[in-house]
Order: sequence, then structure tokens, then C-alpha cells
Amino acid sequence: MSVGQIILVMLAGFACGVVNSIAGGGSLLLFPALVATGMGTLAANVTNSVASWPGYVGGVVGFRKELVGQRGRVALLGAATLLGSSVGCILLLSTPSAAFDAVVPFLVAGASLLLAAQPTLKARFSQPGGDAPPLAVAAAAVAVATVYGGYFGGGLGVILLVVLSFTIRDSLVRLNGLKTALSVVDASVSVVIFGLFGPVHWEAVALAAPLTLVGGFVGARVARLIDENVLRWSVAGFGLVVAAALAVT
Repeated sequence: MSVGQIILVMLAGFACGVVNSIAGGGSLLLFPALVATGMGTLAANVTNSVASWPGYVGGVVGFRKELVGQRGRVALLGAATLLGSSVGCILLLSTPSAAFDAVVPFLVAGASLLLAAQPTLKARFSQPGGDAPPLAVAAAAVAVATVYGGYFGGGLGVILLVVLSFTIRDSLVRLNGLKTALSVVDASVSVVIFGLFGPVHWEAVALAAPLTLVGGFVGARVARLIDENVLRWSVAGFGLVVAAALAVT
């Protein structure tokens, strides 16, 4: 990679960690940066998944207070995430590169629109009153959502937050912490499966991964200080531009 490409990947890695902790959708920044270095879309996707792992770890450290008392949820929903993510990763590696090239603009556009619609979805599906459904319902929904996470992952944090808001009665900040913990499990599955069997560009991982860790921690710490709506719309708009660019190349 050129010096400019190295700087681009490092900056995108930091931004990815910050955005994932605050609003979700950080992959919509790192994935196109990797494509811009000349990687194919499938290689960029698996490299993005591996490089994002430390960012989620940083987010968990930042949200550690919100995770107090949620050990049982993390255990059950983490197991569901392990199952769903494994299926998604295997499906991705079974997809021919040409087929993934054809579908990736739609995946990026869909993730971008989902990120933009997050507040509406949260308000529509969140149930502040009444009895919460059994945790097994949340586990089943998380397992289905993380199949997508293992396959592509862009916007997974948004999907998980909506699923958790709908199935678990708790404050948004605690659910955000839980979402981040589940994202660590999802990313860990990607690291193992893609690291062993996928076309990972490890030099890009070495550049981006440490900065996603720093970004994830920073994002969790400043989540209450940043205008989430401005960040969400900025990332979603950028994602739509990327989707259009991928569709015409």
C-alpha cells in the first residue's frame, strides 16, 4: 500500500471503532477504505470483520459499568450469536467472489438505510411497558440477526439494538453495552473462521485493528457528548454514496 492508503486505512479504523460504539455502522467507513486500496469486495469484507474485533473489545471496556448485572444475558445471547455468526461466515465463504461483487452494493445501501432509520425502528419496536418476553425469544432473534452479521456485518449493531429493545426491558445505554458485548462474540467468530479460511489481508488488519480498539474505547466514553443523529446521518449518507460507487464499478 502507498503512504496515502496506509493513512486512509488507519483513519478509517479509528473512525470505525468510534462510530460502532456510538451509533453502529462503523463498517460502512472501514470497508470502502479497504476497497479503495485495491482489495476485492469479498477480501475487504473479511478483512474488515477481522480488523473490527479490537474496536468492539474497546467498546466493552468503555461500557463495563452498563454491563454489570447482565452476565446471564451475555451468556445466553452470546451463545445464540456464536451460532448465528458461524452460519453467516460459512455462507459468505461459500459465495463466489463474482456473486458477492454483485450483491455488495445492495448490502451497503441496505445497511446505510437501516442506520438512518434506527430511531424510527427503535420507537416502533421498543416496548417500554408490559411484561418482557422470555429471554429465549431474544436469543432466537439474536441468532437470526447474527447470521447477517457473519455474512456482511455492516449495520449489525443497529439490528441488534432494535432486537434487544424489542425483547428486553432495560435502559437504552445498558442495551447498548449488551449490544457491544454481543458484537465482540460476532467479531470473534469472524476472526477465527476468516482467519483460518478467508482471504484476509493481514497487513491491513495490522494497521486498522489497533486503531479500532482505541476508537471503540473513545466512542464509548464520549457517547453521551456527541450528537448521535448528526453522526448517524453522516455515516448513512456516506454509505449510500459508497453503494452507488460500487454499483457502477
